[in-house]
Amino acid sequence: MEKALVVFSGGQDSVTCLHWALNRFADVKAITFDYGQRHKIEIEQAEKIAKLNKVEWELIKIPNMAGRSPLTNPDQELGKYNSIEDLPDGVEPTFVPARNLIFLSYAINRAAAWGAKAIVIGVCEEDHGGYPDCRRPFIDHLEYTASTGLEGVCDRIEILTPVINLSKADTVIMADREGAWESLALSQTCYEGLRPPCGLCHSCHLRRQGFADAGFKDPLFDQ
Repeated sequence: MEKALVVFSGGQDSVTCLHWALNRFADVKAITFDYGQRHKIEIEQAEKIAKLNKVEWELIKIPNMAGRSPLTNPDQELGKYNSIEDLPDGVEPTFVPARNLIFLSYAINRAAAWGAKAIVIGVCEEDHGGYPDCRRPFIDHLEYTASTGLEGVCDRIEILTPVINLSKADTVIMADREGAWESLALSQTCYEGLRPPCGLCHSCHLRRQGFADAGFKDPLFDQ
């Protein structure tokens, strides 16, 4: 496989996956989505990281994403927690219905048109958010559906998930191994859209704990 398309949010996991792809594929492109997220700064950071790594980058706008997630619904308050132990069980309120289904459908379209045989996405089953569209069954079923829908049109497109079984600490170690440190300094994880991060949203807690458990200092704070 020579070409890979990365679904690229500009966050910690997708940055790690971008560098993983760059180290394994001859030609890598990245797509980022503007879906009305409150942390829109991640789009700016994604573009900066793509330019830093000389990766062709496309922004796709998706209007009117529905649901009660505080990421897309300004009437909903973003959850803030004093410690990682306070994170709720089950699916986090930040879940946006069918978000990864929509993102990957666009990615499949772009990959098929470009002739890429691989899509790389930073979904992670270890995420405390409990998002159902970050799990292996969802990815496997969607890959099968895509191959059925494109049968006779192009080769089967694999959906690769390098961090799906990793803890946040393992992802930090992988990022170091893949040479992602400079890009991680530009990455955007905070759901409040703040730089420096708010430190209280569930995404901030997971990132901080991951770096602490891995024994690394987060390069985000070295800027």
